[in-house]
Amino acid sequence: MYMEVYNVYQDRIVLTAKDILEKEFKIDTRGYRPQEVDKFLDLVIKDYGGYNSLLREKDRENKELLEENMQLKQELRTLKTKLDAIEESSSSGGNVNNVDLLRRLSNLEKIVYGKEEKE
Repeated sequence: MYMEVYNVYQDRIVLTAKDILEKEFKIDTRGYRPQEVDKFLDLVIKDYGGYNSLLREKDRENKELLEENMQLKQELRTLKTKLDAIEESSSSGGNVNNVDLLRRLSNLEKIVYGKEEKE
């Protein structure tokens, strides 16, 4: 997943921090002061590096969230299957009453939505 996102950025980003650092400009008699250009390019390189770090961090967070989302979806599927089994057993003459069913459903919702009670 990370490499896919990284490759997308690589297709859109032309310069690397190294490209900026190693860029040489021709000096004309009426050109810019090389020290000012170097100072500005140093600032650009610093920002560019920070931007790259931020992208990597966001990609990592995105990957973690996608994994957590997939895990929660799987849990939800499992819980729905269990709930269906409970409903089926109660409708077929089991000894589960509506209060028990509502209590179980409430507990399942707390687990799925992260509102698990502290004991």
